[in-house]
Amino acid sequence: MLQAIQRIEPDLMGKGLKIGVVMSRFNTPVCEGLRDACLGELARLGVAAEDVTLATVPGALEAPLVLQTMAKSGRFDALVALGAVIRGETYHFELVSNESGAGVTRVGLDFDIPIANAILTTETDEQAEVRMEVKGREAAAVAVEMANLRKRILRG
Repeated sequence: MLQAIQRIEPDLMGKGLKIGVVMSRFNTPVCEGLRDACLGELARLGVAAEDVTLATVPGALEAPLVLQTMAKSGRFDALVALGAVIRGETYHFELVSNESGAGVTRVGLDFDIPIANAILTTETDEQAEVRMEVKGREAAAVAVEMANLRKRILRG
């Protein structure tokens, strides 16, 4: 029975993929760490530098609009959202975390494009610094895997 099932295995080969990356500039050191890890992993996975477009935005709330613009362009196989929302003493953390996350998800679903969401939401700067490299690399891998998966499903 299991032998008859068509399986689609993970494909992390990035050659030929076009990837758009949107990075928030708020909490710059963490966001730059996310960016460097993501771009490094994209290169390691075979995505050519000329096939990566990086746009920056002021903060996490602005990321969904630029992701939407990139998605509308039809130029990308997958997108990556990078940012850091670190808890402060006000309710603003919840607003930014919830709305940016919902916006990223909505763009992916509305425009039928994979988006790796690496907008960190942490309690402290230290937590964000610990997670930035791993999350940046993971976001690159997710973007490549999901772009390839989507292509494979659409090919039939």
